[in-house]
Order: sequence, then C-alpha cells, then structure tokens
Amino acid sequence: MTVQLYLGDCLEVMKSMPDKSVDAVITDPPYGIGEDVRKADKSGRTEFTTDNRWDLAIPEKLYFSEIFRASNNQIIWGGNYFVDYLHNSRCWLIWDKMQKFSGADAELAWTSFDKSTKAFRKSRVEFHSEEKKVHPTQKPLSLMRWCIENYTNPGDTILDPFMGSGTTGVACVQTGRNFIGIEIDPTYFAIAERRIAEAQQQPRLVEAQKLG
Repeated sequence: MTVQLYLGDCLEVMKSMPDKSVDAVITDPPYGIGEDVRKADKSGRTEFTTDNRWDLAIPEKLYFSEIFRASNNQIIWGGNYFVDYLHNSRCWLIWDKMQKFSGADAELAWTSFDKSTKAFRKSRVEFHSEEKKVHPTQKPLSLMRWCIENYTNPGDTILDPFMGSGTTGVACVQTGRNFIGIEIDPTYFAIAERRIAEAQQQPRLVEAQKLG
C-alpha cells in the first residue's frame, strides 16, 4: 500500500491529478463555523496548537468541482453545510453521538452512493476516552474505518483533500487502502504525518465493523 502526503492548497494539488484517478474521496472539509481555539483542558486531552482561520469560510465551489472530477465516489462529512454544491443523494451517513449536549446530537455525511442511509453509533464520551483529540473537528478512527470498509475495497486509492490530523489516512493504512492526503496547515500536517507513520509500523487490521 502507498501513502502520498502533500502540504499545501488541495485545489492546486487536485488540479494536477488526472480525471477519476482515485477510487473515492473521503473527507471532512471546513464547515465555516469558526471553531474556537481551545487549549488543553483539565484532563490534558485537548491540545489544539493552531488558530481557527482555516474554518472562517467553507471552501469555494471549485474545490468540490475538482473533488468530483478527480474521484469516482465521494463521502463528504458535514455535507449539510455544502448543499449548494452537492446533488441529491439517498445515501447519507450519520454519526449518532448517542447523547444530548449543547452541540449537534449527530453529524451527517453526503455520499455519491445509491444505497440506503446508514448510522454509526459511538458516544462522544467513548470517543474521547479512546483517542486524544488534536483537531477541533476530528472524527473517531473507528468511524472512518467503518466508512472505508463499507464503501471501498482493499487496494483502492482514497483521497482526503482536507486531511487535518490524518484520521482518514490512519484508517486507510489499517485497512489496506492506498492513501493520498493534502493539508494546508503545517501544524496539522506534521501531526497527520506522525500519526500515519506510526500506523504504518503496526500490523494491519483484519477485522472491521460491517454494516448491519
């Protein structure tokens, strides 16, 4: 399996990619909601070391046009923020956080697949107890593995143009997919590079959570 990581503007990198050259884009673009900068909490588990300028606006339509041109299929988390750029889909994915709190009870992903809507259930408490959160919109590793195992095949090439802390890349390494990751923020790029390199040193997963 191969891993290619790029530090820079994903629009410029994607423009250099041939049409339909990746099997799927699985990504979580900025939502344009201005995520607050947060320092380490009392438990020391939250350490965001960059500012929030990356989330002041959603990406322009041209970014999504390049995503669709370069890939055969797409899973776009936060799809409800990008409805002006996306066509109708009957296959939405849901991360049910299994608890009520001041934020969203669930998160939505738009997909290009002609399949039924499916839900992944994992509480925020369980997520935070299992993983160190190093990015404001970081998704559970088990959620990204679930997406990859159920909507792509071993040996496929997955692109994440908004790589963040590299969770999609780690999931690809663990499940035998090729990965291309792009991140514009040097701090998060370094975190993603380290996390993916560590995953490459570990045995690949042979079991995965399948859709019920």
